[in-house]
Amino acid sequence: MIEANGIRTHYQRMPARNTTTDKPPTVVCVHGLGYDSLASFYLTLAAPVSQAGIDVVTYDLRAHGRTDRPLTGYRVADFVEDLRALLDSTGVDGPVHLVGNSFGGTIAFSFAERYPNRVLSIVAIEAEPATAEWAEKMGSTLSNVVDWMQDQDVLDWLERTFGSHHARLSKIAGAMIAATSIVEEVPQGPLLDAAAMRRIQCPVLSIVGSEGFQADDLTAVASALPDCRTEVIEGQNHSVLVERHRTVRELLLAWIEEMHAVPEEIGAA
Repeated sequence: MIEANGIRTHYQRMPARNTTTDKPPTVVCVHGLGYDSLASFYLTLAAPVSQAGIDVVTYDLRAHGRTDRPLTGYRVADFVEDLRALLDSTGVDGPVHLVGNSFGGTIAFSFAERYPNRVLSIVAIEAEPATAEWAEKMGSTLSNVVDWMQDQDVLDWLERTFGSHHARLSKIAGAMIAATSIVEEVPQGPLLDAAAMRRIQCPVLSIVGSEGFQADDLTAVASALPDCRTEVIEGQNHSVLVERHRTVRELLLAWIEEMHAVPEEIGAA
């Protein structure tokens, strides 16, 4: 645990292994909203990425996992400052690669717009920047979740369909959302307009499922950013990280290698 931006934050750091450099790249994993936590990265990407010679930092967002749950303070800007404070408090002072899943990617985009010199690249997994369109969808989704979690028929269906563990996590998420100002504050952003999107100059890899939340326009994120590549995982819904983590890992490792490749003319000098 560490104090970051006024709250006790649970984080884990896996140092780079099998590396030949004193300054390996650093990947910071930012999980999604609701019943997600750093466990989604710990169980999928963190260990193999660390074994590949990359420093890995994962943490629980405010109100998630073992991190404190304040009653208020849930604008995207608050999550951005939490990340900034975490990096400062843990001594991660060089630019990093941000890997954001769902809402974690939204945080990553806003962080890169606010602190461009601290981001080498973004890998966004089923994630969108905090635009006005995103805010409308997010507000509707969060309101629906509150209604669903108060409906015992919905909870019973979740347990029958996905099992007791998923139903338990859904109840926890519903209680967390109902007990805080997340529903009201998250869609407030602050939101990124077209000019702010153009200020996100770092390279971006957008990984989306063909049947996920961006199915209507799989390249919308790439179209709005100066430097973005889209990788579509066919037949996959929003749960890309969990259900296709091996594919995501391969894409991530190839991306980091590309970002740190020595130009041919320099290597030959």
